[in-house]
Amino acid sequence: MNTLKIIPMSEKDFAPFGDLIDFDRAYDYQINKGNCDRYNALATPEAIGTDARSVISLMRARPYTLPLTLTVMERHPYGSQAFIPLSKDPFLVVVAEDKDGAPANPKAFMTEPGQGVNYHRNTWHSMLTPIDTETDFLIVDRKGVEANVVEVSLDQPVVIG
Repeated sequence: MNTLKIIPMSEKDFAPFGDLIDFDRAYDYQINKGNCDRYNALATPEAIGTDARSVISLMRARPYTLPLTLTVMERHPYGSQAFIPLSKDPFLVVVAEDKDGAPANPKAFMTEPGQGVNYHRNTWHSMLTPIDTETDFLIVDRKGVEANVVEVSLDQPVVIG
């Protein structure tokens, strides 16, 4: 069984897999007569296929504890998928490169409080994984005719944390 070390989330390290959604940058401009700072276009939702569109949903995720054994990863061939916590609770993000249609070389990140992520279309990732605390999320993903999830069992489980 492989062991995967968790590293802090950074925009640079996560860029090959998706967009980091975060307030930790200068705002783009002010609106509402200067009473609101807008952090504009932090991620670009993708939605391809028949009758495809981006949708917004809410999700309440039950917590996991570390160490965690990862046995399954998934990807979405027709659209991106964004997870934005509605609290300051960090969550675990596990992503992997694609090698011949299967996840390879996984990386584990722990978000900073308030950070969210947008997985690029076709990026291998683990399940939504809050740690120790039930967490509510705003989700932006694709709805369309085609099934938009490919799930695979890992040949060898990975222990995280």
